[in-house]
Amino acid sequence: MASADDIDALLPQTQCTRCGYQGCRPYAEAIARGEAEINQCPPGGAATIAQLAALLRRDALPLNPANGLEGPALVALIDEVACIGCAKCLPPCPVDAIIGARKQMHTVVAALCTGCELCIAPCPVDCISMVQRPSLPAAPAAPDALDNRERFRAHNERIARCARDRDTLLASRKQLASPGALPREI
Repeated sequence: MASADDIDALLPQTQCTRCGYQGCRPYAEAIARGEAEINQCPPGGAATIAQLAALLRRDALPLNPANGLEGPALVALIDEVACIGCAKCLPPCPVDAIIGARKQMHTVVAALCTGCELCIAPCPVDCISMVQRPSLPAAPAAPDALDNRERFRAHNERIARCARDRDTLLASRKQLASPGALPREI
């Protein structure tokens, strides 16, 4: 029986959520438990489905159109003139491929972008588009799955650390504001 690790190793690690799961690892775990079909990964497409079928000794299935269509490798491109610096595209990027600061122009590091498309919906000015990676001048190769997995792990650890820090700060402020707390010195 193939493990979730074996299955995850075959997935493209775009972390796009089009499979219906919050990343490639949760999808791999669902496949391993028999809760998900092997044909839900548009970025991996027919090649990944064939690899999963061979690993799991199942018949290959056509890509489920409910999850999207297989297509060329994409990369996000930000119209830097139209960008208002709202920073709403930063949190959803699963691999931190977008750089910028609030009220500053943002840009995509093409060498890191997995083409997941998760940055498009939160943009209030529609300045992000997806282009075929090969159409970019001097387009860098798509990042490999191992690097994507590591960047996704680091992204999630950073988000969790920030949430813990925020919770600690709020708890300390709440404790200081509670009745019976010592008055603050000025």
